[in-house]
Amino acid sequence: MYWTFGNFLWATIAFFFWVTVIWMFIALFADIVRRDDLSGWAKAGWIALMVLLPLIGILIYLVVATPKEPAVGAGDHAGYADADRGAATGRRPADEIAAAAELHDRGRISADEFAQLKRRALRR
Repeated sequence: MYWTFGNFLWATIAFFFWVTVIWMFIALFADIVRRDDLSGWAKAGWIALMVLLPLIGILIYLVVATPKEPAVGAGDHAGYADADRGAATGRRPADEIAAAAELHDRGRISADEFAQLKRRALRR
């Protein structure tokens, strides 16, 4: 077969998309296996869907089943997100303020962020 620039470009694009689909499959397979909130049957179902319908299964998993809260350690103020998430779990204001004070003492949040968390805890 004679390779023209157009043939090479299309082959490169096709190779890129195949590698991308394989990469997503491996990453989401690892995510499904690691999750504790899914039963064994749910894990098997998601993996079967991704094997039988790779692109559609991957997209459905990304839209439906991925956790909605950010990972611990994500962003600049991971401790700030942890303290804020604790507020949504029904903890007492004193517990929230103590958690924020601990983060402030460790240097994970600034004084302004500590004051904001304290005000938010006292409003509830």
